[in-house]
Amino acid sequence: MEELLDLEAVQAFVLVADLGSFTRAAEVLDSSQAAISLRIKRLEQRLGHRLLERTPRHVQLLPRGAKFMPAARELLLAHERAMADLTDSPRRRLVLGISDHVAGPDLPQVLARLAAHDPLCGIEIRIAASRDLVAAFECGKLDAAIVRREGRRRDGEVLTLERFGWFASPGWQQRPGEPLPLATMAAPCGVRGVAVRVLDAAGIAWIEVFVGGGVMAVGAAVSAGLGVAALAERVAPLGAVEVGARLGLPPLPSSEIVLYAQPADARSRETIRALGAAFRGAAAR
Repeated sequence: MEELLDLEAVQAFVLVADLGSFTRAAEVLDSSQAAISLRIKRLEQRLGHRLLERTPRHVQLLPRGAKFMPAARELLLAHERAMADLTDSPRRRLVLGISDHVAGPDLPQVLARLAAHDPLCGIEIRIAASRDLVAAFECGKLDAAIVRREGRRRDGEVLTLERFGWFASPGWQQRPGEPLPLATMAAPCGVRGVAVRVLDAAGIAWIEVFVGGGVMAVGAAVSAGLGVAALAERVAPLGAVEVGARLGLPPLPSSEIVLYAQPADARSRETIRALGAAFRGAAAR
């Protein structure tokens, strides 16, 4: 009888392909990069084909790997279903909070990778301000939250350092002698608070010309040429330009993006590690 496929090797292969990194796959599986590499090498030997192209900075599927991927996902899903049926476990549910200032254009891709990693888990997403999500997490209403670090809380896993800037539409010009027109989210938005504090400290007059309920709305106001917004570079609207230096505006401080998590079981812990790894991968691009 031919040697059966190693499920752990198949799982490692799928994770490396999805995350584009041996290191991030090892983080998700709570393993080492060397162990992940060995598993995939043995899988390739078993199948008789190379599946992944490895370079120091990049990992991509080779044609044989792309062909094998659908079957690999089906195999892992069948295993998940078999284990769930055998143990009569209720369907797991994860409630995740993601800050509006953190979500960004990569959110659909991050969530798609999360759903593919744990297809039998019911995943619910809450988008809100960082402070509201931290409060919900502390009350046990969220299993995990990705937020801007605010307040005195210093724990959590740092996923990335987010840089902020002053963004406006191309060609936008401030009218001489008038206060700086700001597009912001409503108070008590933490980013708004930082922005107005640094403007006040620099003695720069400002006026809110647009107050929106979310980053997408603020981005739309920027794209429409209504004014300037303090935004993370990653979530600034397409085509917007950084105008801080041109207008002599004070620099905005960077902000740590952190993951808080309190999963109830080992499988959920792995899924949340996958969420963090997918977010770090998206933020690094």
